[in-house]
Amino acid sequence: MSRSIHPAGAPAYADLEARFQRLYRLEHLGAIAGWDQAANMPPKGNEARAAAMAELETLMHAQRTDPALRDLLARAEDEPLSDDQRANLREMRRDWLAANALPSALVERRALATARCEHAWRAQRPANDWAGFVENFRPVVQVAREEAMHLAEATGLAPYDALLDRFEPGMTGAEVERVFSDLRTWLPGLIRTVRERQQAEPPVLRPVGPFPLTQQKAISLAVMRRLDFDFEGGRLDESTHPFSGGVPEDVRLTTRYRLDDLMQSLMGTVHETGHARYEQNLPREWLGQPLARARSYGLHESQSLSFEMQLGAHPGFVAQLVPLLVEHFGAQPAFEAENLARMVTRVEPGLIRVDADEVTYPAHVILRFEIERALIEGAIEIDDIPALWDEKMALWLGRDTRGNFGDGPMQDVHWPSGLFGYFPCYTLGAMYAAQWFATMRRQTPDLDARIAAGDLAPVFDWLHDHIWRQGARWTTPELTRRASGETLNPAHFRAHLERRYLG
Repeated sequence: MSRSIHPAGAPAYADLEARFQRLYRLEHLGAIAGWDQAANMPPKGNEARAAAMAELETLMHAQRTDPALRDLLARAEDEPLSDDQRANLREMRRDWLAANALPSALVERRALATARCEHAWRAQRPANDWAGFVENFRPVVQVAREEAMHLAEATGLAPYDALLDRFEPGMTGAEVERVFSDLRTWLPGLIRTVRERQQAEPPVLRPVGPFPLTQQKAISLAVMRRLDFDFEGGRLDESTHPFSGGVPEDVRLTTRYRLDDLMQSLMGTVHETGHARYEQNLPREWLGQPLARARSYGLHESQSLSFEMQLGAHPGFVAQLVPLLVEHFGAQPAFEAENLARMVTRVEPGLIRVDADEVTYPAHVILRFEIERALIEGAIEIDDIPALWDEKMALWLGRDTRGNFGDGPMQDVHWPSGLFGYFPCYTLGAMYAAQWFATMRRQTPDLDARIAAGDLAPVFDWLHDHIWRQGARWTTPELTRRASGETLNPAHFRAHLERRYLG
């Protein structure tokens, strides 16, 4: 995918490229300010930072809604453009349509409300302070509902679908419901079967801590190097909720550490490194243009889960962690390769989504999807969330969350940050990741042997060519078809789980 020189007679398109390049530079500043807010900023800086980021959001919104863009987009359609430029123009129009659906005052209110709610959430979650959280959360939900209505009017989609479309273009709540309905028919049975089988096995040995934070960070960095993260273009820090941010030229990852559990931070770092490798390998010749963005967040999560679950829980890769663990923490029985492989594939229904195994993880996502969809559509209100959460956790995972708000509906950063519509991307991502590895195995029959031998190049090369380098050139179904020969097929996810856990 090469960057074409502006063809003669395409002044409107050239103007658009220049405008989106300027927007990208402002987005760059916003991304780094957001990372700093989560990783470094002192608490008393939040109000000023929230105001500054709201100002930046308002400025970018003004550029996106400049009346001149309508004419430029129309004129560019008739100019002689390459296929890549036409794909870039398609993404420009999509960006313009979403921006023009939202009033400037709403954009500013959203930035302020989410910054305040997310910042307060950091202290309210460990304090189990649901009442305090709700006070800040109400303005976030109000803004999200208004956003959904405006976007729905502009796109013709249902309100929740309009929010989902921001993260997973072309996906609808009905399609998510169809995919999740299939999961509901076989996932509970699989969870029961796998747990019964594992409970009949010898118990898994857990690593014995404490695990000093300096060594945890050191091994995280070592594993990132093993996964070919480019430290000349990114860094690892610590935050309340792990994330990958920044821009392709300067990717900022965070993880979180516990003195009694080193695997949480280690596997979280592997997950975020998958996001980072995608960003670092987007088409560089198109950086600054919409074409160089990730196609969708479902595809983004397919990269983090390709790293964490498909590769990170692969017994061949787990065996390569053993010498690193011994080097940083000393030898202990829990670090033996067979025990470690069993530990990272242990199925145990838990309270926390980010710590969930890959078999029970979809249940966490379905629960959140059902609640947030009803919340945005007005079928429920905020005060209904705890009881619904308790009911669904008991139904899906047999866990009692009554009165435990911090490990219940307050546990994720997404809702305080206003990211309604994101959660389905996690399970869609797991399905895409399974489809990618099914394709790799078909094309490279000795893939598992090569991973066990420490040769990860077949995985990285395939992802680079079929996903990373493609950016947003194709729609998600078309990219999936080109990469794997078919559009999203959830059967690959079920086959992967049955192969790994029942095989």
